[in-house]
Amino acid sequence: MSILFAASGLLAVVIAGLVVFVFRGNDSATAKIPKESALVGLQTGPAPWNAGLDTLPDRLGPLGLTPLPQEALAQHIHQHLDIFVNGKPVTVPVGLGIYGNQFITELHTHSAQPEGLPGPAGRPTGVIHVESPKKTTYTLAQFMGVWGVRFTPDCIGGYCKQLTPWRVYVDGTPYPGDPRTIPLKSHEEIAIVIGTPPAKIPSSFAWPKGL
Repeated sequence: MSILFAASGLLAVVIAGLVVFVFRGNDSATAKIPKESALVGLQTGPAPWNAGLDTLPDRLGPLGLTPLPQEALAQHIHQHLDIFVNGKPVTVPVGLGIYGNQFITELHTHSAQPEGLPGPAGRPTGVIHVESPKKTTYTLAQFMGVWGVRFTPDCIGGYCKQLTPWRVYVDGTPYPGDPRTIPLKSHEEIAIVIGTPPAKIPSSFAWPKGL
């Protein structure tokens, strides 16, 4: 009987492991990671990085995004992005994903200062807007592709881990996997920390009412 129970226990562990493997595999398979070689005009130098609008239309297809005539609100959520290089903050530009008066993408940043945040109207806030005609999961890789900044498991812009260590945190916790696969979730705090980290890694953002 003891052998039978031991065998049953082993089988249960194997099945559980297979279930975990399958779900992790599915998550990896469905993560929207654009092919770097298909993205035109990526910025591969050091920060700060410009809004990357010149070649944005050419990147939309590989990113799986759409040139929308206006904001679509079937899905409307926000995240906050902090970037630090050797402890100093890097500005996330306003107007990312907004191509003049021609189109707006599902992933973008606004120039309008949300009510409840300190500072003058129009200042960069690092707030990412996900405004989509369908409910789906977008990734950090897609947002960085909209920005037009190189983003691979080893390099972001001109910073590659062999020479300059960097790490991505979600809600204050180091992300253990490929940072490109980070899903953009409501009221998420993402911090990209390059080189020497700041005194404190942000774990949350003071979201104003209505955002």
